[in-house]
Amino acid sequence: MNSIYKITIAILFLSGINVQAQELQTNISVHDPVIIKQDSLYYIFCTGKGINDWSSKDMVHWKHEKPVFAEAPAWAFNVVPGFDNDIWAPDISFYNGLYYLYYAVSAFGKNTSAIGVATNTTLHTDDPNYKWVDHGKVIQSIPGKNNWNAIDPNLITDENGKPYLAFGSFWEGLKMVRLQKNRLKVAQSTTNLPTIATRKKVDERAGNSADNPVGAGDNAIEAPFIFHKNNYYYLFASIDYCCRGINSTYKMIVGRAEKVQGPYLDEAGTPMAQGGGTILLQGDKNWYGVGHNAVFTDENSDYLVFHGYDALDNGKPKLRIEKLSWNAAGWPVVASQ
Repeated sequence: MNSIYKITIAILFLSGINVQAQELQTNISVHDPVIIKQDSLYYIFCTGKGINDWSSKDMVHWKHEKPVFAEAPAWAFNVVPGFDNDIWAPDISFYNGLYYLYYAVSAFGKNTSAIGVATNTTLHTDDPNYKWVDHGKVIQSIPGKNNWNAIDPNLITDENGKPYLAFGSFWEGLKMVRLQKNRLKVAQSTTNLPTIATRKKVDERAGNSADNPVGAGDNAIEAPFIFHKNNYYYLFASIDYCCRGINSTYKMIVGRAEKVQGPYLDEAGTPMAQGGGTILLQGDKNWYGVGHNAVFTDENSDYLVFHGYDALDNGKPKLRIEKLSWNAAGWPVVASQ
């Protein structure tokens, strides 16, 4: 092998390393993250054009994968006229050989919204079998017809394996609907769906203020995530305001129940359906607000995965992953606090 050829190979080899290194990022900007692990890779799905997808070997260095949807699902245009493929708050789970990805399409500040679902046999984008199959709309909210908002989905199963979808933002608060066994459609009437959490202290419709979506009332609660541990179902939710950069006031609350349908009570015994909720984590001098969390178990440790508005970066939303511990009474505690 001549010297010129050796030098050329060396340059190409080093260039490949540099390109690979440039693909990996830390301190990434995300909104509404959810996490899952396949084999030795962690995957985060989050709000963005076509649904943002990140992969990592260590939950520190992240590779930005191609979006789930190169083009917006065709059905979304019938729900949100002029939809621009900005898809919100995905939720990922695995069942019977398939990954289920729930997601929301919506008009900002309105309950012109719907939750859809897509499935895939693998999350590895280099796998020849990698292909998202969209199954369309699961549930829809319509202004003037529904006093709830079909966004922020989260799948949970009960002790018998029956699937439910928790969801909601503002309006009447967080809702729950039972799904069919295949997890693709609802299995009950969407009239009079139960409220599992709200900011309202009494069972009355709150008035509006300038800060809230029209018709939504003063009920700033959203992003349910239900996690089963030690014979309890823990309902995590976010309250106050996201998406405002340095003016964000997002914070996380939690309650728990013995049954997946509730009632969920906070540490003081107040039902979350009557305005209860124990503060789990809120903003500080480093973060203007924190919220829209998921909970993830990896190698016998639990983690809180969420976004925070970085006070050192002009309120830009950043990924945060914190270890979650549990106190003697069985309540979650953020280990870093």
